[in-house]
Parts: sequence; structure tokens; C-alpha cells
Amino acid sequence: MKKFLCLFLFILSINAFSQKSDFWSDVQFGGGFTLGFGNNQTTVGISPSAIYNFNNGFSLGTGVNYLYSKINDFSTNVYGASIISLYQTNFGVQFSGDLDYYFANQKNLNGNSYSTNFPALHLGIAYNQGRFAVGIRYDVLYDENKSVFASPISPVVRFYF
Repeated sequence: MKKFLCLFLFILSINAFSQKSDFWSDVQFGGGFTLGFGNNQTTVGISPSAIYNFNNGFSLGTGVNYLYSKINDFSTNVYGASIISLYQTNFGVQFSGDLDYYFANQKNLNGNSYSTNFPALHLGIAYNQGRFAVGIRYDVLYDENKSVFASPISPVVRFYF
């Protein structure tokens, strides 16, 4: 029985690897970035990601997030991971759902720090022109007692190559 199972798995692996795969031709890399400067305020963030495009306008992928924010005497470092789903319509509108999980560490000038982690489920809509999309999203899991973000509403800027 062991010999039969080994032979079966060997033949299956040869068959699986001998077929040409177009997987990577449907993968896009990209993401988004954040820059904000103001009166005693700085925000810098990056969120690289990769998505797989299915034939029906639906895309699914993953990404990582990093955000640094300094407002007056407080600095915040936010790290996270995302599962990204996109649906592209035929008339330039892109719907999105991003499930994120964040880890944040806030510090003030006195050396006091506060760490937290929290989920976010962003549902969004954007105008898509080629490889670039811009729009708005809303965090349906927003909890002002846990989140380090000021609002459940945030802009969406995405690009993929």
C-alpha cells in the first residue's frame, strides 16, 4: 500500500508541475502611501500589497501596513496586516473590503507609552482609472476607545502594477 501511495503521489506531482501556470500573470503588486504635514503634525505611512485578479472583476490579496504619526507631544507607530478584496465594475467604480489588524504603540515626551491592538473592517468605494483608484472607506468595527485613528472614515488611494 505504501508503494502504491508513493507512486500515486509521484505521478500526481509530475502532472501538476508539468502544466504551465499563468498564476503570476494575474498577480499585481502595489499598495498605497500616506503623507501629511501640518501645524505640529506629521504623518507618514506605507502599505504595500499584492492582489490576484480573477476573471470576473474580483481581486483578492494581502498587504502589510506601517504608519508613523507625531502630533504635538505624542508619537504613534502602527503596524498591521490586511486581507484585501476588490470588485471592479465595468463603469469605473471599485468596491473594496479590507480586513485589517493593527498593533499600535503611542508615546509622549515624558516617556509614558501605551500599546494596543485592534481589528478594522473597511468597506469602501473608489473611482478607478487604469492602475490608480481614489475614494473613501468606512471602518464598520471602529471603536473610539481602542483605535488610534481619529475617525472611522478615511480616504482610499490605491495603485497596482
